[in-house]
Amino acid sequence: MSPLGIAGSLFSLVSASRSDGASQSSQNRASATQGGDFSASLALRMASLQSESINPLLGAGKGDSSFDFLMQAMGNQGASSASSDPLSFLSLAGNGVSNASSLSSQLSSHLSSMGRNLSLFDPESAYRMMTSINNGDATYKAQFSELSEMKSDVAEMQQAGQTLGSGLASLDNEGIKAQLQAFAEKYNEWVGRFDATVKADGVLSGTQAAEVSLYELKQSIENRFNGAMHGVQGMRELGLNIDPTTHMASIDTAKLDAVLTKNREGALSAIGEFSGNFAKSAELLISSNNFIPNRLDNLDRVIDYIADNKTSLQAEFGMGDAAKPSAQVAKALAAYQQMFQG
Repeated sequence: MSPLGIAGSLFSLVSASRSDGASQSSQNRASATQGGDFSASLALRMASLQSESINPLLGAGKGDSSFDFLMQAMGNQGASSASSDPLSFLSLAGNGVSNASSLSSQLSSHLSSMGRNLSLFDPESAYRMMTSINNGDATYKAQFSELSEMKSDVAEMQQAGQTLGSGLASLDNEGIKAQLQAFAEKYNEWVGRFDATVKADGVLSGTQAAEVSLYELKQSIENRFNGAMHGVQGMRELGLNIDPTTHMASIDTAKLDAVLTKNREGALSAIGEFSGNFAKSAELLISSNNFIPNRLDNLDRVIDYIADNKTSLQAEFGMGDAAKPSAQVAKALAAYQQMFQG
């Protein structure tokens, strides 16, 4: 298996977490299980790469399987053990190789002056793979920082939803408009802060947890069933609209005044229902075993894995080029470093 295949396995831990959601989803539980097996999976693939590097040294033909020379040397003895630890049988392989630990050391203990492991069959591909890991390390840390901030802001949006529905019955029309306007302003702060991060080249581009969070809160505002029992078809009828291009909220006070005058009970019911539903949507997004916490957990695991194994990965595959983050990623990466200082 090529070093690039191993790189794909490393990054699959985070890409698989895009399906993280509510705990009742069996598909998401399966994704989390795959993330937990990541370390073992990569270890197996590293062993496979080592065997590819050994074959040319032992004179194996290009058409040979990576483990053929091991099986030939063993015959029918110890096959099950070899499948789990193929390098333990190198002393039986012949061709002048009698010391497995010495050969393993020869393969990975020294790098060239250019940072390549020349013992590998394809050192340049391995080097590029390590470059991808270096870039991924920076990106994952930036995403962790950005998503942590989003989690805090979703909690604030939950509070904003709850505040909107408080004390409605005691407010006059101007008080209701002021309360609704304050909510719209808070929502626009949220959209202004995170909408660009999920677009192409954004820190959270392709991150389902972030995309779903923005989408769900927007859909909560556009839900036409709030107030339906009292003759109101959602917050849009009260003048609360979302611009389809900017995704910003605005209040049409003329519409709001008209409904408050014609059907005050329906207007208050719609606002109250919307307030509770919006707050609940925000709460679910940051609740345990749901979108944002699951994504943060997966990011934390891959960041820790790279930190714990970076030296050995570099010894195996080469140093790789240093990460070259975009300005947006660099800013979030600096915030990550600030989070863990001291």
